[in-house]
Amino acid sequence: MVQSGGMAENPHVLYASEPALDVAEFRRVLVESGLGETRPVDDPARLRAMLSGANLVLTARLDIADKPLIGVLRAMTDFSWVCYISELAVSRSAQGLGVGKGLMDEARRQLGPSIAISLISMPDAVGFYERIGMKRMADAFWFSRKN
Repeated sequence: MVQSGGMAENPHVLYASEPALDVAEFRRVLVESGLGETRPVDDPARLRAMLSGANLVLTARLDIADKPLIGVLRAMTDFSWVCYISELAVSRSAQGLGVGKGLMDEARRQLGPSIAISLISMPDAVGFYERIGMKRMADAFWFSRKN
């Protein structure tokens, strides 16, 4: 785990780059966030591949003894022009506490101002992205996966 100095909205949350995140912890946060309904949470090999294919994995952990994971941002970037965020998941118990914004702030801090950030929002999260200042784009395209 590579610790960052960032503590964003909540001083009891630690934000870090964690490229070797444990698959079971990742799965737990996906399920607890509600994203488990749209992710392959019953396929550990696929979750492992998702983590290993990302070149930016940021975590939010509570700053208490066992440092439980409460949020994950998984992304792919060229570290030059653009970053695509494929997951921003925050455990329901931590939603509304600034953890999602903290993860986005940490991504922006690590990437710097010359790198654009894009994502496709789940319908119920659109308001969150608008509140943190992301611009809604009209033109997005998608080939659906078959499995």
